[in-house]
Amino acid sequence: MDDNRTLKNLGICQIKKYVTNRYPFLLIDKAEEVIPGSSAAGYKNVTVNEGYFQGHFPGSPLMPGMIQMEALFQMLTLTVLTMDGNEGKTVRAVAAKNIRLKERVVPGSRLDIETRLVEWDGVKGRGNVRGLINGKEACSAEFEFVMPDQGMDNGGRTYG
Repeated sequence: MDDNRTLKNLGICQIKKYVTNRYPFLLIDKAEEVIPGSSAAGYKNVTVNEGYFQGHFPGSPLMPGMIQMEALFQMLTLTVLTMDGNEGKTVRAVAAKNIRLKERVVPGSRLDIETRLVEWDGVKGRGNVRGLINGKEACSAEFEFVMPDQGMDNGGRTYG
């Protein structure tokens, strides 16, 4: 799976070349290391300015679990979007399994994200993700995903 090149220290402008999400839904700030077809690691700086903190929860702000999952998934997508020919394509999650939300992710946290691509056939894939706060696992999951540009119709159904 690995295409033998490692990308280091991708900032937000470089990430935007690969990932189609945009504000307010681009949820990764830096990709420290991406090995196309293999793994990606980076982080999301969690700030009180995030819109969801206004209502989740007043007086005790907490990053919603599904927003945590989205940030982890976006980092995972870099493992395939950085592969030759995939830059700027869309990747969609189709299943999330074994979701674990273990620690509170609050304003001021840095959510360090580690991902590993387990399977990829050019159209669909599977990967493991985890988020850490101060070295302690805060959240994790396994995602299945597809690249609709490759063999899928607009309804999300696979061809063949």
